[in-house]
Amino acid sequence: MSRRPLTIFAFFALAALWIASAIPSGAQDDKKWDSFKIDRSRGILRDAYDAVKKHYYDPKFHGLDWEARYHEYDEKIRNAGSLGRAFGMVAGFLDGLNDSHTFFRAPKRPYRLDYGYRMQIFGENCFVTRVRPGTDAEGKIHPGDEIVTFNNNDVNRKTLWKLDYYFNSLSPQEGSMVDLLDLAGKEHRLEINAKMVPLKRVMDISGGGDGADIWQLIREDENYDHVVRQRTTEKDGVMVWKMPEFFLSDGEVDHVFGMARKNKTLILDLRSNPGGAVDTLSRMVGNVIDHDITIADRVGRKDLKPQKAKTRGSNAFTGKLIVLIDSESGSAAELFARVVQLEHRGVVIGDRSAGAVMEAKVYNYSQGSDVKFFYSFSVTDADLIMGDGKSLEHAGVVPDERLLPSAKDLASGSDPVLAHALEEAGLTISPEAAGKMFPFEWNPL
Repeated sequence: MSRRPLTIFAFFALAALWIASAIPSGAQDDKKWDSFKIDRSRGILRDAYDAVKKHYYDPKFHGLDWEARYHEYDEKIRNAGSLGRAFGMVAGFLDGLNDSHTFFRAPKRPYRLDYGYRMQIFGENCFVTRVRPGTDAEGKIHPGDEIVTFNNNDVNRKTLWKLDYYFNSLSPQEGSMVDLLDLAGKEHRLEINAKMVPLKRVMDISGGGDGADIWQLIREDENYDHVVRQRTTEKDGVMVWKMPEFFLSDGEVDHVFGMARKNKTLILDLRSNPGGAVDTLSRMVGNVIDHDITIADRVGRKDLKPQKAKTRGSNAFTGKLIVLIDSESGSAAELFARVVQLEHRGVVIGDRSAGAVMEAKVYNYSQGSDVKFFYSFSVTDADLIMGDGKSLEHAGVVPDERLLPSAKDLASGSDPVLAHALEEAGLTISPEAAGKMFPFEWNPL
């Protein structure tokens, strides 16, 4: 349930000393609301105001009085009472733009936290999809359970991403309270403790000493890269490509499509793919379309060149193309699926996508001198208008064939969507077997 921008041009700069959060941010620390944390939080709000004022694609801010809104939220932060609420106010300040790609990335906390389960929207309802072994959630909650409320908030397609953003990024909690319906339709209200792993509050990433801190960060990156690696399988002229995100070089994209060209059908699974880089999207499109095309016109503060894709000509994949999407397919994944529809290049199967389609850049900030804490803002610099004259923002891609797993499918680990796509490609496989083709992997805590 991650909100990642379509384009990322900037990354966190390394400093001699990095701190997970220079403002105390544990559950007990949040109770100590003092002038130090107030000033730091107000500084973050000011940076959010400046970033949007300087870079947002709409200089009229959709009719918002940006100056008045800033002063309103600056006053609110003075009385926030806790760091989590202050971060929530910074996020709420930006949320007034109603823009999926303009948001606050809070300073990291000195711990890793996992609630022990994953939720996802299917259609308009929310269901548990995974439960992490060894957590308090195991045995209490199960895949296929329908989540009605999370921490006393209604859960639906409009609210889930906000709840995820707030309770995972802005104000992590030591546990969660859920109201759910089990497979039998019985109501339950559960308290579930989160699993928390403490981290060092101050990390030295200068490479000095034994370098343990910087190597820890490298290991974390390697663990993440492993979980989001590209995975493929081939059988009887059909290739399935499980693509977790759009962060591949041209050479990497071409390599996978080189494998696909040896098959008659490519099933591109973009479910839960939040998007990624513009260059990867353009190369993907160029590998399935036999002519140069405009993916989208870019609308911003000044005249912008359209986003285009150059065909790879005779090296492009020309076989049957099936694209799978769901409610967590966002940004570049949505653009690719919509191009396939508009160009009549293939069929799109699954659920309506996220409707989070803008173009953005990340702007990085820090506070402190010798010891720093870092945060950033993703700011939309262009709206994207497709070939049909419409934007996908808040609308999403409506699949050609709407097909969703049932609660029982989620409980058993079955994947009827992939099984149906394979059947369309000429292969017969059970939903149970399809669900085992790409086993789910947890990122280590």
